[in-house]
Amino acid sequence: MTARPYVLLSVATSVDGCIDDATPRRLVLSNAADLDRVDAERAGVDAILVGATTVRRDDPRLLVRSTDRVARRLAEGRPAQPTKVAVSRSGLLDPGARFFTAGDAERVVVVPDGAVAATRARLGDLAEVVGAGDPLDPRRVLAVLAGRGVRRLMVEGGTSMHTLFLTAGLVDEIQLVVAPFFVGDPAAPRFVGPGAFPYDAGHRMRLAEARPIGDVVLLRYLLGDTG
Repeated sequence: MTARPYVLLSVATSVDGCIDDATPRRLVLSNAADLDRVDAERAGVDAILVGATTVRRDDPRLLVRSTDRVARRLAEGRPAQPTKVAVSRSGLLDPGARFFTAGDAERVVVVPDGAVAATRARLGDLAEVVGAGDPLDPRRVLAVLAGRGVRRLMVEGGTSMHTLFLTAGLVDEIQLVVAPFFVGDPAAPRFVGPGAFPYDAGHRMRLAEARPIGDVVLLRYLLGDTG
């Protein structure tokens, strides 16, 4: 059986745990130095995964920006860009989203088995569409990616994806950046939603690093094997 990828969860939050506010405009939490750090982390992974809500709300490109880092990947015999992965329970993704149109990275859309045919018809050759159970099973998501040679996976959001992988005990590392302000809006999306998390007050994560980066702080936690 192919081992699952190492799963790195990358997230920036306000002090009160929000990853955005409730306005249509995206809230920028990181500073320039931290965004460059995230770019370096992207350059070191095989795939970057987001949920459908992130594709719709943030319209991310999910690309390594630094030309030097892209060149280094190519020199190492790796693709110029990590594979882009979107997880959607409905498959209703906009073919015009930058996930599909920006860059030349491979693109994979993971949906429940029952949504595969309709999603393939909707997206055509914009992405490979694969099923991962019905209902969607995060372990099967990782098995699909492992079968494609993904050894290191970066999960970049949003709330439902963070919650899905964390509650399933499938996250090896969290890189949590805390921005020095409050959002204060109960309608704002949070880092995670409710769920039964393997690491709680009785099962604490291990702090591997705490580092200020300008006015934000990076907290890197190792979770280990949650079974």
